[in-house]
Amino acid sequence: MNHKFKILWLSLLKMNNQQRTKDKGLCVLMTNDKTQSRVSVALTIAGSDSGGGAGIQADLKTFAFHCVHGTSALTCVTSQNTQGVTRVDALPAAAVVAQIETVVDDISVQATKTGMLLNSEIIQAVASQVKRLILNPLVVDPVMVSRTGDQLIDDDAVALLREVLIPLATIVTPNRYESQLLSGLEIHTLDDMREAAQRIYKLGAKAVLVKGGAMAGSLRGVDVWFDGSELLTLTTVPVETANNHGTGCTLSSAIAANLALGKDLHSAVRLAKDYVTTALTYALDIGQGSGPVGHFFPVLPS
Repeated sequence: MNHKFKILWLSLLKMNNQQRTKDKGLCVLMTNDKTQSRVSVALTIAGSDSGGGAGIQADLKTFAFHCVHGTSALTCVTSQNTQGVTRVDALPAAAVVAQIETVVDDISVQATKTGMLLNSEIIQAVASQVKRLILNPLVVDPVMVSRTGDQLIDDDAVALLREVLIPLATIVTPNRYESQLLSGLEIHTLDDMREAAQRIYKLGAKAVLVKGGAMAGSLRGVDVWFDGSELLTLTTVPVETANNHGTGCTLSSAIAANLALGKDLHSAVRLAKDYVTTALTYALDIGQGSGPVGHFFPVLPS
């Protein structure tokens, strides 16, 4: 790492940790051999992205940026790069369960997120573990449809996700096309997004964030929040970049990280949106397709 960027990175960590120490005492830099680091822990249950831009890889990078220790349960292995996915191999549901149980048996987890669960067997197994082990707060990123509109799991798995996992969620974060599947509503306008958020809320999640990353024109990047009482439109400055791979995974894991740090749900969402916007500003121009967001943007040369 370039020396001046190493100094910048360490300075940022120090400022973040000083604030968190003041607020919650959750993240303390190790200053000598006798200092013990108290750190919050988050668990991600998701698939692997061999290109490193999304999935488990994006989640763990995001947790680390927030000074949260990341644990993981792998659901599937994808062979992918910036241009697309060439192969997907699911793990047995029993192997997913074993990973979750082994982590939770030893380590106290403050927040959990789910990403790509791939099939009905894994969805049912994860939902059972969430209930049995009380894996709350729970952020459900319902990875069902890509930002380009391609459905990634079959209809039976979509139905099971609606019925057994979303009702357990502290917050669910569907993109435009996932929101259409969950709400049964075609989404073209801000009013459509608001109606979809209210319909999805009725599935049982404590809060819904309908994401507008795949919307057109002025709605791109506009999200709608609904928690049963407040219906809010959350906006950020749009970032013009073709390198936006992993934004959904990164947002949901940033929400989970902030929840693990003790933030309230609305603050966790706001902070996560700010993080993703900045990471998009520093997106990585790698490969021949859509590169990933810059998870560790403070160490990147401008």
